[in-house]
Amino acid sequence: MAKRVYLDSIGCRLNQSEISRMSRQFQQLGYDVVQDASQADLHVVNTCAVTNDASKTSRKLVRQLHRSNPEAEIAVTGCYSQIAPKTVGTLPNVSHVIDNIDKDKLVPMVTGQAVEAFDAEPLERYYKPGTVGLTRAFVKVQDGCDNACTFCITTVARGNGRSTPLEQIVREVQMMAAGGYQEIVLTGVHLGSYGHDLGNPNGLRDLVKALLNATDIPRIRLSSLEPWDLSEDFFQLWENPRVCRHLHLPLQSGNDATLKRMRRNTNQADFRDLITAARQQIKGLGLSTDLIVGFPGETAEEYADSYAFTKDMNFMKIHVFPYSVREGTPAAKMRGKLDKSTAKNRLRDIQTLSFEGGQHFMEAHLGQTMPVLWEGIRGASEAGFWHMGLTDNYIRVEMVHHEDLTNTITDTELTSISNDHHNMVGKLSDVVSKGY
Repeated sequence: MAKRVYLDSIGCRLNQSEISRMSRQFQQLGYDVVQDASQADLHVVNTCAVTNDASKTSRKLVRQLHRSNPEAEIAVTGCYSQIAPKTVGTLPNVSHVIDNIDKDKLVPMVTGQAVEAFDAEPLERYYKPGTVGLTRAFVKVQDGCDNACTFCITTVARGNGRSTPLEQIVREVQMMAAGGYQEIVLTGVHLGSYGHDLGNPNGLRDLVKALLNATDIPRIRLSSLEPWDLSEDFFQLWENPRVCRHLHLPLQSGNDATLKRMRRNTNQADFRDLITAARQQIKGLGLSTDLIVGFPGETAEEYADSYAFTKDMNFMKIHVFPYSVREGTPAAKMRGKLDKSTAKNRLRDIQTLSFEGGQHFMEAHLGQTMPVLWEGIRGASEAGFWHMGLTDNYIRVEMVHHEDLTNTITDTELTSISNDHHNMVGKLSDVVSKGY
């Protein structure tokens, strides 16, 4: 029986959360989770299919793992496995192709061994930070999506929305807090719909409240939230400083006509009102978004309107993608596909806008002292260890210090912006919390 496993993931935070959970389950069964693929007897890949490039990257990763150790079996799961199982099955050394519905059963399916419930897992072994290279724990609370965005393959790949029972999530987070994690990230394909399938329209708000009341985890972070899922009173959660001041609200387009073709349940007016309410109630809020350029029928006028609105929203980060045709989606049949050159120019425009927004956000925090969770050491010199960390409102911070501060939260003065303009440089004030 294989005893060494290498796990890798492509795509969203939900995929990362699932890989983290699989890692803990493999360890529970006695496997060694290795960081070098060539040393593994079994490779597990959690794939993505959000774009054609993501599908290509998924295939490329499987082939790379096969080359690293031609004797190792490869288990492939995720969205690409869901929509193209036959293609995945023809890739070298793939022994298991597991769809998204059965993904949570991957470990027992591959090993033939049952996995115990969370409340039976030894804390000291399976919930130590850094097990798979992370100090933040990604907790999957929901899967599937009931939206019908015309460009998205996720509904096909993930199925309808399904929520994990609240009590199970609370137990899992309690385990992670006891094991020393300093931050959890709640993830889901359609996170804002958490609890809707269980009959609770305020499910996500109630879940966060339950975690604040029943656990002592220092930080709770929310991953991507659709803007139409949130009401103004939702932002009252941030009265508790343990809720991280960052929101990722996918806009996809800043033009109403394009949004309508995308079948997005928002528009400029509603989105602006939501952002205004969020910023009024959450001081220092870090706001990021997703944007698609070159969607079928996007005229020069529509793009100019989208650009102007996006700029006005003053995002700290914009994840921008050129439109990618996904067979099986309504958008794939739409007319007015843009040429690659036009889409590429628009992509560069938005990337520049994102960079400028990030610079403005960091400049606004110069000289402030903020808690930073140090995620690990990236190097060393005579001056000390080179640390990388994260503020609660999603500013990346680098700092040189003589001690290893991994998984420690420190009060840190943000003294400057790094030479590459991607991070801020910190200076230690005082250690306020330590995970282990």
